[in-house]
Amino acid sequence: MHELSVAANIVEIATEEAASRGGAHVLALHLKLGQLSGLAKEALIFSWEAICEDTPLKGVRLVIEEAPVVVYCPACQAEKTLRSVQEFVCPVCGVPTPEVLRGRELEIVALEIE
Repeated sequence: MHELSVAANIVEIATEEAASRGGAHVLALHLKLGQLSGLAKEALIFSWEAICEDTPLKGVRLVIEEAPVVVYCPACQAEKTLRSVQEFVCPVCGVPTPEVLRGRELEIVALEIE
């Protein structure tokens, strides 16, 4: 499960950041997850909880913001948000839109600490 190794890396990053802030207590970790990231949200949450079990991050909330796929439409000459990741066509004019601008994100957006 790819999500397990990703969760382990996120725990490592969050633990290091908390330590660099004098051992601050982490309350929540905010993550942006693109629809094309290759990760399943539910599997990532499960992996996060399992990995955190024996760490200082046990019980820390994982808040996931799902990021839609945004493409560039050559016909409209504008950014468009796909209706479905199954159809890479402009939702306005129907032209194929192979240029992905956003939607592959896997970013730690914020740590809530005290």
